[in-house]
Amino acid sequence: MARKKAPTGERGKPRRLRLDGHGLQLADFAPIAEGRVRVALTSDAKRAVRRAERVVGAALAGDRTAYGINTGFGRFCNVKISPRQVRRLQQNIVRSHGAACGPDIPDPVVRLMLVFRANALASGNSGIRPETLQLLLDMIDHDVLPRIPSQGSVGASGDLAPLAHLAQVLIGEGWATVEGKRLRGRAALRKVGLEPVTLGAKEGLSLINGVQTSSAYLADALVRARRAFDTADIIGAITLEALLGSATPFDPRIQDVRAHGGQAVVARRVRALLEGSAILESHADCGRVQDAYSLRCIPQVHGAGRDALDFIERTLVTEVNSATDNPLVFPADGAGEGDILSGGNFHGAPIGYAADLLGIITADLASISERRIERLVNPDLSGLSPFLSRQEGLESGYMMAQVTAASLVSENKVHAHPASVDTVPTSAGTEDHVSMSTIAARKASQIVRNAEYVLGIELMIALDALETRRPLRSGKALERAIAAGRAELPRVHGDRNLSDEIEAAAGIVSSGSLDAAARLR
Repeated sequence: MARKKAPTGERGKPRRLRLDGHGLQLADFAPIAEGRVRVALTSDAKRAVRRAERVVGAALAGDRTAYGINTGFGRFCNVKISPRQVRRLQQNIVRSHGAACGPDIPDPVVRLMLVFRANALASGNSGIRPETLQLLLDMIDHDVLPRIPSQGSVGASGDLAPLAHLAQVLIGEGWATVEGKRLRGRAALRKVGLEPVTLGAKEGLSLINGVQTSSAYLADALVRARRAFDTADIIGAITLEALLGSATPFDPRIQDVRAHGGQAVVARRVRALLEGSAILESHADCGRVQDAYSLRCIPQVHGAGRDALDFIERTLVTEVNSATDNPLVFPADGAGEGDILSGGNFHGAPIGYAADLLGIITADLASISERRIERLVNPDLSGLSPFLSRQEGLESGYMMAQVTAASLVSENKVHAHPASVDTVPTSAGTEDHVSMSTIAARKASQIVRNAEYVLGIELMIALDALETRRPLRSGKALERAIAAGRAELPRVHGDRNLSDEIEAAAGIVSSGSLDAAARLR
């Protein structure tokens, strides 16, 4: 679900982030996306930025050739640029590379892009001037959001096209949104009391090298996916109770002999949700031997996804705390000018692989949820009325809600095909192997959104199905979550338009409110 920036008064004082190129963590991502941070450089970062600036200045003043400082870019790397044309060179790369197209990147992702780019520059390996970096920090603090088309990056020399659209605002060009108004770059800056900069040596290249677009999409999707996986455990437990399922598959002894960490976590959470359940007690001697996989294998499926999320988080946190320019600037420890080295830290392979994995596991989370939905609405499997209709035949109940879930699951299967297995050479063969990380991350974001809807549909239906087991109560933790769900989704009888309820239910999933209400140990 797309997030809206709330007024500061509603959320309290914004968090202060001190950037040094190394310290961002997962816990920072949601406040950044929601516009609840103020940023500044650490003292060490300020010194590092100044030292790198001096290395670039020395290279420009000397005779040595340095890529992107006194040469052209890509195929034109062997074309020497005269000192008097250096500023024009940097302006030209920002202008010419702004060739993206398609719908604008959502505001939460743009905010993450701005902070991630500033953090990469704060490491002191780019050669950017302090005043240029400060303007980027000021844009973050004033919520000046560049309007950036979402399509056009292959994740090769980084996300060149979208980052160029971001950089255009710093030079007073392009478009940005301020306080909900779309303005030209210069007007957007001036509206909040800022002025554009004139780019110096290497600065245009420094602003657009790296996969901060891919990383920002993935960061937003990862935060939402974490909430979805937490909420899926709770929704699965509600469905289990509604279908009179067994708690045996969650026994710790089963988990101990297959020691995957995520599996054990999920089983422990479900046990805590069901602890003290009168519903479980009511059918303890029913004679059913086994439940279907979509119930019995919740620890194995949800848990494997959790283990993958841990890998994705490690990869992403490493990436957003990395220097991704080309060339990279390494000031000398003692006397000397330092080194300017050309490499490939801009390549998006790590993020592309992680984003594709996120898409795969979240698509499967939605898939197992849809199978539980089918069990809830199919009378041959549930023992309940068809589609939970109160007047069979006259009412359709949740018939079409299951169809919507099936549609979203099928759409996710298409999106889950990995983008990172593809490559199309660009820049006249200079960039002969590219990552497609931006496509992978955008797809992952859409898959997470679809999964939020599917889980929301399961929540709607499971809550109503559980009413058939009343007045029996489930465990205290699960009942707290149920009450939180009912506060947003009150019980409604009879056929009706379900779209608004589906949106509300998906909002519950994306907010993580059920997990907060359950207060699991």
